[in-house]
Amino acid sequence: MESISANDFKEHLSALSLLDIRTPRERADFDLGGIHIPLDDLLTRIQELNPTILYTVICYNGTQSQIACRLLTAKGYLAQNVTGGLEAYLSLP
Repeated sequence: MESISANDFKEHLSALSLLDIRTPRERADFDLGGIHIPLDDLLTRIQELNPTILYTVICYNGTQSQIACRLLTAKGYLAQNVTGGLEAYLSLP
């Protein structure tokens, strides 16, 4: 599975196609933009995504986004995980 470090994510955020899979409540606490499809809804809403775009998937700590990336790649989509998730991003200077 492809991944991107929190530092590289922060540096290139504006150029990435972000897929936020956190819950609506988690996203309301800190919104990075991008497409929001909670992990629980990903399979039923996967058609909203373009299989030719590399999505950078983020969750709170990187665990659920790993699951989402595996699911997406198994369905033929391009995905990379943000290592450490939002928690790692917010801990950067």
